[in-house]
Amino acid sequence: MGKYNLTALRVRQTALAQKANGKISKLPPWVDIVGDIPPAQVLVRNQPIQHQLVRQRVKTLPGSSKPQVVFETQQKHPAKKKPSRLFQPVEIKYEEDQLRREFFRDHPWELARPRIVLESTGKDFEKYDWQRLQQPGKRLDGESVVQRQLYLLNTVPNITKSEAYDIARREFYKLRLQEDIERRVAAEEAEATGATFGPTMLEVGMELENQEYERWKAWAKMEAQVQDQRAAAFVGAPETVGGDDSLSADSGAADGPAVQQV
Repeated sequence: MGKYNLTALRVRQTALAQKANGKISKLPPWVDIVGDIPPAQVLVRNQPIQHQLVRQRVKTLPGSSKPQVVFETQQKHPAKKKPSRLFQPVEIKYEEDQLRREFFRDHPWELARPRIVLESTGKDFEKYDWQRLQQPGKRLDGESVVQRQLYLLNTVPNITKSEAYDIARREFYKLRLQEDIERRVAAEEAEATGATFGPTMLEVGMELENQEYERWKAWAKMEAQVQDQRAAAFVGAPETVGGDDSLSADSGAADGPAVQQV
């Protein structure tokens, strides 16, 4: 059948033919099982289902006085795929993905903070109530802002994505400032009781920068000397035209009166 290889589908028929021709003494134990449960005969693969992005909003619909929960479906335009990727699984996207991408684009240094990704049961999210940003047992990070913004979008009537983002971001900045103040006060209290701390991150960075500058200055001085030596090798030492005659004349003129006095 052209390029299709049906050897795997006919493995039971091959085994029976080999037993009938005497090539094998007994049938393999899987012959009856393959006869009861034959392999699939469908040779045409269907394209995977295109998943739709579903968003939950609370809106006041025209003709109603109370806000209602509305589920919005974002229609996806089928993108053209290469023939080699035509039957690959479709990427599943959630609304949090876009919110998370926007937050970390505006706050790239939040990705540098250490995070704990280990969970004891895998169901820690069930204990969180995103009516407030800070959760017990969870460190404040960018994911807290994303979940808080999503909670506002799903519960507050007629709120836009930018408004929810501003509210969650304002709460995040307030808690970050509170953490910095608590850390600074704890360090001052420790120093008041005799504790000593090493150099700060800023001092360490300045020291490394000074060392790098000194290393670069020594390298630049050496490179300048090498360039001067190369230039001198190509040009050569400067020549003096008639320099010896002038020196002899000057010396004779200077010695003349002294010789006459003697």
